[in-house]
Amino acid sequence: MPYPHPHPHPTTRRLLVLASAATLLTTATLTLTLTLAPTATAEPATPIGYPTGATATRYSGLAFDTCTAPPLASVKAWNASPYRALGVYVSGINRTCAQPELTAPWAASVSQLKWRLLPIHKGLQPPCGARPSDAKISKTPATARSQGTAAAGEAITAAKGLGMLPGSALYNDIEHYSQTDTVCRTAVLNYVSAWTKELHRRGYVSGVYMNLNLGAKQLSDVYTSTTYARSDALWIARYDGVDSLKGWTGIADSKWAVHQRAKQYRGSHNETYGGVTLHIDNDRLDAPVATVAHPYKVTSTTPLNARTGPSTSYPVAATYAPGASLKVVCQTPGSKVGTTSVWDKLSNGSYVSDYYVSTPSGTGYSSPLPRCTYPYQVTATGGLTERSGPGSGYPAVGTSPNGALAWVTCQRAGTTVGTTKVWNRLDNGRYVSDYYVSNSSNTTYSKPVPRC
Repeated sequence: MPYPHPHPHPTTRRLLVLASAATLLTTATLTLTLTLAPTATAEPATPIGYPTGATATRYSGLAFDTCTAPPLASVKAWNASPYRALGVYVSGINRTCAQPELTAPWAASVSQLKWRLLPIHKGLQPPCGARPSDAKISKTPATARSQGTAAAGEAITAAKGLGMLPGSALYNDIEHYSQTDTVCRTAVLNYVSAWTKELHRRGYVSGVYMNLNLGAKQLSDVYTSTTYARSDALWIARYDGVDSLKGWTGIADSKWAVHQRAKQYRGSHNETYGGVTLHIDNDRLDAPVATVAHPYKVTSTTPLNARTGPSTSYPVAATYAPGASLKVVCQTPGSKVGTTSVWDKLSNGSYVSDYYVSTPSGTGYSSPLPRCTYPYQVTATGGLTERSGPGSGYPAVGTSPNGALAWVTCQRAGTTVGTTKVWNRLDNGRYVSDYYVSNSSNTTYSKPVPRC
């Protein structure tokens, strides 16, 4: 155990290592720059201002965490394990473990080994909980909000320094606190609300870590409150040995319901793989994680055109020489070139046909690259109907609950709902009206989401 835990659910250390992976232009029109998002003011669902090169990444499977990022050699040894992703403490005044391995080259090498990364911020803690020595959130609401905004900025700066791009989910570690102290509870809620709003404004997905009984229920109680911005993902600690992401006491299964949950279900113990022993906790994940760029080469013998969208019909945005290095963030369907309809989105927001890129597959998608997605929260109070096509006349094939993430892959015109004809195609192939999705526009398309 790297250091003693002060309560039955040791949550002051978390380096999340996730199991096998199966799995931002802004949401408002900007005239001066594409790197700043609109101010997110509406609660509880605030729009995420994804910049042009962003995409979200998610992970589903078993996970583990430990305090200090292990050496690259240890990560390689743990290729013999069922885990294939790694989360790290990237920032925070109350981060307790040294991180000598945690550098941009390390993060890039781990990603190339097909491990996912989960960034964690261990900042200010509740004024009525955590460890007595921890720096605390202010009990003054306005100050707590400014602290939450600052925490988001700190985490973004650290994540960027490690090569984690906009669209990444950043998790704020909030330790156990008293459930009977109203002033303390309000301070925490203001802090994490401001954290979420600032992450969204700057193009990142918001995650919060809390003890199920000593914090998370309070977050659940304000799920639909117009006072606080709602986080996109919830990671709980509950050491009951059950790895289920449903049936959480005090939190309805309809909340954080669509690839938005994680659970730390077993405490400190040793596990050994590849001859390397690590002291870990166990987790189950179905939640957003970090987005990173993966390096590949241009394989064409003539200059390769990068375009503004995933098709040869889009304008040319740049040209890359044969053998040039590319930073690929995700893959998406588009017009067919050669043997494939897959297009690679680059970190600058342009697209190139995968046919001329050194990814493993020349016909389909290539691991560990994720599919290009842009999750936004559903705003429909009673849930949003998912349909088989882009219109209210198509059959209903499912429902996204209020507050669920709509994992949008592209947009197209359909029947008018409210003030818009725009419909979103989700990564499950279904369509939902954009009128009930919390991107920046209720009338037109939202960049950087491509057209279907």
